[in-house]
Amino acid sequence: QVQLVESGGGVVQAGESLRLSCAASRTIVSSNIMGWYRQAPGKQRELVANMRWGSINYAESVRGRFTISRDNAKNTVFLQMNSLKPEDTAVYSCKVNFYGMDYWGAGTLVTVSS
Repeated sequence: QVQLVESGGGVVQAGESLRLSCAASRTIVSSNIMGWYRQAPGKQRELVANMRWGSINYAESVRGRFTISRDNAKNTVFLQMNSLKPEDTAVYSCKVNFYGMDYWGAGTLVTVSS
């Protein structure tokens, strides 16, 4: 069993930045697929950014503002979010694939006020 714990969410004003972290209970060196998703109130969950076999992809709405990265030594995946907008308000969750199985964290709430 793998546990993922997100942190770093909070309430910020438009234009500010946040850095989300997703800490795994085991090494992430063996994972080649990991990503961040978000779900806004009343909307479906959507992909924000992911890393797949060395390739990085971003949703069009966050490209140029958000950066996904990983630190294998810390078993952590990060999401740096700059120039936040009110429409970025959502619960952000990470997903990591280990040997064909997807694991999800519970999520962290990001609220951006105008």
